[in-house]
Amino acid sequence: MGVGGSTQCGKAFFPVRTVAWKSASLHAIPIFTFVSGLFYYWFAVADRYTIFLYNHLEATPFDERTSSRYWMSGFVASGAVIVTYTLANWYLGRIAALFYRRYTPPAWWAVWLICAVPLTASILFITMLLNRPTLPLPLAVMCVVTTLAGLALALSPAPLAAQQPLRLGWLTFTGIGLVPSLLLLRAISPFQGLDNQISSVLFAIGSTLAGVGWLVTLSWLQKRQYRHPLKATELFITSLCLSYLVMPLMHYVVLVPPKFRYISAAANFFTFNPAIQLVCLGVDVCLSKTIARLQKTWT
Repeated sequence: MGVGGSTQCGKAFFPVRTVAWKSASLHAIPIFTFVSGLFYYWFAVADRYTIFLYNHLEATPFDERTSSRYWMSGFVASGAVIVTYTLANWYLGRIAALFYRRYTPPAWWAVWLICAVPLTASILFITMLLNRPTLPLPLAVMCVVTTLAGLALALSPAPLAAQQPLRLGWLTFTGIGLVPSLLLLRAISPFQGLDNQISSVLFAIGSTLAGVGWLVTLSWLQKRQYRHPLKATELFITSLCLSYLVMPLMHYVVLVPPKFRYISAAANFFTFNPAIQLVCLGVDVCLSKTIARLQKTWT
């Protein structure tokens, strides 16, 4: 009986794993094609003088500012993925609900694993061999690293979009209050290159406090309308997605002239000082934990 039982369990178990990986592959293939297509357009087809702002303010193809535009393209591509993939899973979830079914997206890590190797090969090939100037290996690897890191974040909201869109909405609106701690608090750094340091520090602290006010207000509204406290991990990941994926994408799509779209330099999103960058991340983590505890207490 033991052997027969284990055999039946095995027959029931392994097809489930096969179907899960097949489903992940169906999601990974269009994502790989989409991201590779973006890199092919940016590095092999588009005008380099526009996309990466060659000669802008005497910029050269491999100075520090221009070089950062190359690897920022990984975050912009991931921002495009988070928008399209989240909307696609939301739509599939609503279609399933019409037929009284529950749609479950494949695990994000499975989709990421399937994409990782071919994307690495594709990005290295495109950036190092196509068009001129080609990227040296360190910069090409940086493009791969930012793309894979951004993709891991971009795939994470899919289950909530499909099954708990209301929670995803609360997370998104609440997470807006955490963005200043990541993108604006860095202005306290004396190495940021800002003209008026005192005004910059006041702006950095003031915007972060305004974000705290937003977080408390949204938490109070959530207590009355939603009554399901958000987790600190969810809030932290949401803040990373909004700050380092959605905002670079918005800069590329919305905040530049339509006929002169270029990828932002890293200085618009990261500080030159690693210690200050850690402070920004630390403040973001502390705020995420504090707001999560506050919501739990109130609810």
